[in-house]
Amino acid sequence: MAVNSPLPVAEDLKPVHGIEIGFAEAGIKKPDRKDVLVMKLAPTATVSGVFTKNRFCAAPVQVSKANLAAAAAGGEKIVALLVNTGNANAGTGEAGLANAQATCAALAKLLDCHPQQVLPFSTGVILEPLPVQKVVAGLPDAVANLQLDNWYNAAEAIMTTDTQPKAASRTVTIGGHTVTMTGISKGAGMIKPNMATMLGYLAFDAKVAQPVLDQLVRHAADHSFNCITIDGDTSTNDSFMLIATGAGSLVIDSADTAEYEALKEAVTDISRNLAQQIIRDGEGATKFITITVEEGSNVEECRKIAYSIAHSPLVKTAFFASDPNLGRILAAIGYAGVDDLDVTKLDMYLDDVWVAKNGGRNPDYQEADGQRVMKQSEITVRVKLARGDATATVWTCDLSHDYVTINADYRS
Repeated sequence: MAVNSPLPVAEDLKPVHGIEIGFAEAGIKKPDRKDVLVMKLAPTATVSGVFTKNRFCAAPVQVSKANLAAAAAGGEKIVALLVNTGNANAGTGEAGLANAQATCAALAKLLDCHPQQVLPFSTGVILEPLPVQKVVAGLPDAVANLQLDNWYNAAEAIMTTDTQPKAASRTVTIGGHTVTMTGISKGAGMIKPNMATMLGYLAFDAKVAQPVLDQLVRHAADHSFNCITIDGDTSTNDSFMLIATGAGSLVIDSADTAEYEALKEAVTDISRNLAQQIIRDGEGATKFITITVEEGSNVEECRKIAYSIAHSPLVKTAFFASDPNLGRILAAIGYAGVDDLDVTKLDMYLDDVWVAKNGGRNPDYQEADGQRVMKQSEITVRVKLARGDATATVWTCDLSHDYVTINADYRS
């Protein structure tokens, strides 16, 4: 089960006017599970996204990026998003591209739009052909049950090894206007930034100009989905999409306004919530770990050190065992690649426990104190570099026996 992450409540997920959601059980990998999702957008909607930087990016990623670029260049607006789980359609070459485009064409026919107005997404096993006929066969059912309040079903429809759906919703007031936002995400393994093996979709009912939304999605991703790691593997299908439906009264045409700043804060906050739900549901995870590196020369070196700690199997297995073998953290800091780091000025804390002082063991540190913290389900590691004012935070989890079991059995 996810670490301190209760199941979303369907009734708490607020409908966002300007987006309808439908799902189907197409039997792509297993019978009797939701595995096809359709999101239909209002004509007033704008869409923006960020995608994996893996050079083996999946066929649907390539098609989505091309269709988004065409829309941004003055083509027809995006009408729908199509998601399937159970198959990643990655590592599938030209046939994979043709299959992704075929699913777009099938949905476009049902929605009376052009295929280029559909954005496809897939998640699941890599290097296996997409069962196009199953996806296409599920589309009529998905379109038939399009409705505003299908967010919980949508969260279930994009799951793979997730143990529970991931969703969040809230209403904020910006400049006297009420803005409703709801989002879903998926991911449990093969998680590392740029992006991770995750899908995220966040919709809100403000009207936002395309260049502003493009800026907003990058900021939100950089402060949420690009700050998480489970196992250090960057997937082939990662996508995070922002959808401004334009059905509400708030209009933002510029990023140089107080309204934009307020929207940015709200969108980033809910994106961070969705990203952290992924970490809390990491494959086999028993602990949620926050790693903050402070007093760096720049954010880049702070992140480099934070990820070095977060990716270390030795560190992560120590957390799983509740073993305060904290020298492993110092070692990870040392090989992070910050070549001019003066370790004699470094301090490290485990929650409220001062572990390392001036690069060595704090004379006042007692292992019993470290043991106390390591037994917690939520732990914070804080590193102070004494080099400047920059700070970066990433979130990760421990590495357990179950992680190996889940990934060994994934295709069965």
